[in-house]
Amino acid sequence: MKLKIINAELFNKAIYDDHEACVVAFTRHDCHVCKEVVPRLEEVAEKYQGKLSFYAMNVEHDKALFKSLSLKGVPQLLFFKDGEFYGKLAGDVEEEDMAEKIEELL
Repeated sequence: MKLKIINAELFNKAIYDDHEACVVAFTRHDCHVCKEVVPRLEEVAEKYQGKLSFYAMNVEHDKALFKSLSLKGVPQLLFFKDGEFYGKLAGDVEEEDMAEKIEELL
């Protein structure tokens, strides 16, 4: 399942207005690790389709949001539910770790 590409405006709507349970992958186009982690997240997303939303945001396009969340480095997977931040995973994250964090969120 492809991750839905969002920007800062859609991010704020999904998280803070709609209170979606979701995972947001902060990536960068030229990041080699991101190119490995995003397909893993897409694979995991298949199993949770309909239970939560999966988004991707290129930090090069929304640097202000990236900085406002005090994030350093990519990839970063942020987890949200009911308008609240529920944690993150960073770096070369394996599918098992993603699924475990999603299960905690649900």
